[in-house]
Amino acid sequence: MSEPTTDDWLDIASGYFDKTQFPNTVGAVDGKHIRLECPKNSGSLYYNYKNFFSLILMAICDSNYCFRIINVGSYGKESDCNVFKMSPFGKKLYSDKTNFPPERCLPGDDQGVPQPFILVADEAFALNKNLLRPFPGRTLNDERRIFNYRLSRARQYIECSFGILSKKWRVFQTSMLVEPNFAVKITKACCVLHNFVRRRDGFNFEDSLNGGMDSITERRGVGNAQTNAKDVREYFVKYVNHPNNALSWQNKIIGK
Repeated sequence: MSEPTTDDWLDIASGYFDKTQFPNTVGAVDGKHIRLECPKNSGSLYYNYKNFFSLILMAICDSNYCFRIINVGSYGKESDCNVFKMSPFGKKLYSDKTNFPPERCLPGDDQGVPQPFILVADEAFALNKNLLRPFPGRTLNDERRIFNYRLSRARQYIECSFGILSKKWRVFQTSMLVEPNFAVKITKACCVLHNFVRRRDGFNFEDSLNGGMDSITERRGVGNAQTNAKDVREYFVKYVNHPNNALSWQNKIIGK
């Protein structure tokens, strides 16, 4: 699974905008717990907040539910934010060393300010100019609630990708009775096979409906975001709320 090139990122962004109308998006990122039997002499390292033993699959997917970057093997007790930050690609992203395309104006906003290409994630991840997460809390204004909805339409692709993976490869539906190192190899192999099957068979709408997605639990956000990252997110807020870029139903979704 080679890292996408700059041209690949552009193709992924085009796919996300066509399907979700969320601009400059080069992937959705999240972590999935791969269930294990308690590894020998591991203490609580693999014991996660869901109260079972696991290792973590951290993945970035495209709009075709294919995994483009994966990192497998972190202890189940680790948070998604820390796992991603310590992964090779996460280190690149937070040190501004990715091969993302140069900043460009958002679609339909040619006279605006060029914006960076971004990943979309949930509240568990640290906000960055190249990674947007929802606004936390329940007392948000309408513009921010609409932004959260629009971002979630893109972010759900990683949830569906994990669901399709689990449904197709049933080894993920129970605890793996192998040592963690072998479980890592099984998980990597299944991700590669998953991509092969997706590209061979194409998109099946029923997959996204019956993929057995993990229940989405509300997780506490990570603070101390960079100022420029907040500025990027606010720009996207204004973009998705502008009449030229609004979805016809987005106001109904938030009950406005």
